[in-house]
Amino acid sequence: MECRASCGACCIAPSINRPLPGMPKGKPAGLRCVNLSPDARCLIFGHPERPDFCVGLKPSPEMCGRNPPEALAWLQTLEELTRP
Repeated sequence: MECRASCGACCIAPSINRPLPGMPKGKPAGLRCVNLSPDARCLIFGHPERPDFCVGLKPSPEMCGRNPPEALAWLQTLEELTRP
């Protein structure tokens, strides 16, 4: 499965607990990543600076749902359930 164009849910919902370009303290859950373009594309995709978390996150029917709001809701729920 490939990412849905103009979604970006995986760059908004989850927290990232390590520095990434433009976000030296990581990214809190629910905050849009500064590396997400206005048309919801990752600006550091394929770059070595891209966090391991992002590299390991693969789109799936469950995660992506039928549309971006469903994807965001699923990822927000997952973030809440896995919060330390």
